[in-house]
Amino acid sequence: MKTINRNVLLLGVVSLLADISSDMVMPLLPAFLVTLGGGPAFLGFIEGAAEATASLFKYLSGRFADRVPKLLPMTIAGYVISGGVRPLLSLAGAPWQVLAIRCTDRVGKGVRSSPRDKLLAGSVDEEKLAEAFSFHQGMDHLGAALGPLLATGMLVLWPGDLRRVFLFAGVPGALACLALFWVRESKQLARATVDKANQSPASGAARLGGLPVGLLAAIALFTLGNSADTLLLLRAQEFGVPVAQAPLLWVALHLVRSFGSWPLGRAADRLGRKRSLFMGWVWYALCYAGFALGSTPLHAWVLFVAYGLVAGLTEGAEKALIAGAVPHEGRGTALGIFNLVTGLGALAASVIAGQLWERVSPLAALATGGALALAGALVLLLARSGRAGDPAPTAAQA
Repeated sequence: MKTINRNVLLLGVVSLLADISSDMVMPLLPAFLVTLGGGPAFLGFIEGAAEATASLFKYLSGRFADRVPKLLPMTIAGYVISGGVRPLLSLAGAPWQVLAIRCTDRVGKGVRSSPRDKLLAGSVDEEKLAEAFSFHQGMDHLGAALGPLLATGMLVLWPGDLRRVFLFAGVPGALACLALFWVRESKQLARATVDKANQSPASGAARLGGLPVGLLAAIALFTLGNSADTLLLLRAQEFGVPVAQAPLLWVALHLVRSFGSWPLGRAADRLGRKRSLFMGWVWYALCYAGFALGSTPLHAWVLFVAYGLVAGLTEGAEKALIAGAVPHEGRGTALGIFNLVTGLGALAASVIAGQLWERVSPLAALATGGALALAGALVLLLARSGRAGDPAPTAAQA
C-alpha cells in the first residue's frame, strides 16, 4: 500500500462503500418491480433512462468541474444525492416511483463521477495515473461483490423482506459520504483551474476536451460492443449453470476484477497504458469468442474468471490515457466527454446486443461484440495518446 496515497485510499474506500450500497439493491430490483406490477419491458426502460441520465450529468458536471475552485463539494453532493434517495425504494408503491428514484440516484452518480475522477487524477503524479484509477476501480468491484452477499445474508435472516434490505442500503451509503470529509484538495491545482476559467473562451478543440480524436474513436468503437454483463449470465444459464449459482458467478467475476485491477494498473503505468488497453480489448474479444463457442457449466466458470481480467487491463489505463492527455485544468471536461461517450455507447451496445440475441442468435450478438472490440483495438494502434497520456516506459521498466 506504500504507493497509494491518502486521497487515493480514501476515494477507494468511498467507492467501496457506495458500491456495497448500490449492489445491495440492484440484484433485487427486478423481483421487487414485479411485485409492484412492472415487467421486463419497464425494467429495461428504467435502466435505460437511468444510464442516459447519468451519462448526461457526467458530461455537464465535468464541464462545470473546470470552472470551480473546489471539486470536493460537487463530489460530496453527488454521493449524498445517491445515498439519500436509494433507501426510499423501501417506500415505493408503484413502478413509476422506482423510475423516479433510480433516475435521481443516477443524477447523483453523474454529478460526482467527473469531478471525483479529476480530483483523483490531481492527487497523484502523472506516471501513477493508471495505478490510481485501477485501485479505485478495484475497490468499486469489491463493493459490487460484497453488496449482493450482504443482501443475501439479510434475506436469509428476513426472508422476502426486500424493503428492509433497501432501507439498510442507506448505511454504507452514509458512511461513504462521511469518508469524503477526510479527502484533501491541492490549493495549487485549484488556483490553476480558476485562472484557466477566467481566461478567454475556449476554442472548438478545447470545448471538446482537447482529447485526441483517434483515442475517442477507438473507445467509442469498443464501447459499442461492450454490452451489459447480465447477458453473459444469460449465456451461462444456456451452458447449464443453475439459476441459483448465478449470484456466485457474479461475485466471482467482481472478485477477479477487484484483485486484478491494482496490480494490472501498476503494470500499465510501467509498460504502457496504450499497450495495456490494446491487450485488454483483444482479451475481451477472445473471451467473447469463448462465450460464443462454449457449451458446458465449466466453460462458463472459466470464461467468467478470464473475463474478469479485462477490467484490470482496461479501466485504469483508459481513464489514465484520458486524464493524461490534457492539463489538470481541462481534465473535468475531458473526463466528462469520456463518461458521456462510454455511457451512451454502453446503452447503445446493450440495445444492439439484446436485439441481435433475440432476433438472430446469441452467437451473432457475441461475435458482434468481439468484432467491435478488435476494431477498437486496431484504431487504438493508430491513435496518438495526447499530451502525456501514455509516458514511454524506461528501459528498466520495459
